[in-house]
Amino acid sequence: MIRIEKLNQKYGGTQILWDLDLNIEKGSCTCIMGRNGAGKTTLLKCLMGLLPASSGQILFDGKPIQQVAAQQRAKIGIGYVPQGRDIFPLLTVEENLQIGLPARRDGLRKIPERVFELFPVLKEMLQRRGGDLSGGQQQQLAIARALVIDPKVLILDEPNEGIQPNIVRQIGDVVTQLNQEDGLTVILVEQKLGFARRVGREFRLMQKGAVMAADKMSNLNDELIRQYLAV
Repeated sequence: MIRIEKLNQKYGGTQILWDLDLNIEKGSCTCIMGRNGAGKTTLLKCLMGLLPASSGQILFDGKPIQQVAAQQRAKIGIGYVPQGRDIFPLLTVEENLQIGLPARRDGLRKIPERVFELFPVLKEMLQRRGGDLSGGQQQQLAIARALVIDPKVLILDEPNEGIQPNIVRQIGDVVTQLNQEDGLTVILVEQKLGFARRVGREFRLMQKGAVMAADKMSNLNDELIRQYLAV
């Protein structure tokens, strides 16, 4: 579904990604992991079109998308939940969700009921402003907003950062349901090893702007953890 070849990215005169290669299969749930500064968020932003690639190729369903604008990438089926959520605090929950509707390929202009099945609390809070929600509720809103576009792939950048444990578990359950029951392809940057092992089916370990190891999550052993994740 997604293939990245020899991706390089420079930011402010500093090179962040170095000849990075990455393959994401359709229907997979892949955790991208690594220490702070490894280039994980930069990789996601390049994939979403929020940062330009210096060189290399990004293929989505076999087609190059390096020159495709971020809003157009949403329309071809890439849903993105950024680190920090970035909801619109002065808009209501309903208005936040409606923002994603124009990106749908089927022309639907109604918030799909599936969103409320996954996050029932949002239906109860449709007229509340996004900024009035708790951190966990805002994260649910951010994920729901990405799902409104009916994505082919869902990208999540540290969705559990600053979230209370009960919401972390709920988000994990939702991600697993979307992946295993709905067949949605998921790419997840996650620092919490326990969560990554519970939700992810594959891992990619990054170091110094490149993918250094790739395998099934069941093969993430202590040696790899010490080499690429331990601090």
